[in-house]
Amino acid sequence: MKAENKDLQRPDPIHQGDARSSPYPTSRLAPAFGLVELANELEKADLVLTSKTNAQLELIAEQIRALQSQAREILEKARDDMDLHSAQCGFRKIPGRTYHLYQNTQGKLQFSMLSPQDWGGNPPQHFIGSFRLEVDMSWTNLEDQAAASSPS
Repeated sequence: MKAENKDLQRPDPIHQGDARSSPYPTSRLAPAFGLVELANELEKADLVLTSKTNAQLELIAEQIRALQSQAREILEKARDDMDLHSAQCGFRKIPGRTYHLYQNTQGKLQFSMLSPQDWGGNPPQHFIGSFRLEVDMSWTNLEDQAAASSPS
């Protein structure tokens, strides 16, 4: 019995403890670990980790594309708002009010308080659209808003 116990407590320079808790075989009677089996196990682990990593990176790439699209939309809207703010205007613009944009004969944009209906349907300049100045100084195209709110 003592010999059996001594076999379990065999000194090992790497593993200190019982042979049954060793991460590798310490007895010739232990099941053999073949190099081919070990290589297959490593290959499986590599495939699983690679596919998991690729899936996570693909998700991140999709999120980046969505953020880029949102950034483009924000920049385009800001550019359009700046273009509208640079249009000629002979009055002080007040947030919450609607203004009507025309293009004069020289091709310059000009805001007016008069709509095409106020001109009797025959404005003196080319009518571009009606816009409402928002509190955050952005512009809302009323035609776009009406199209978005009308049922299709």
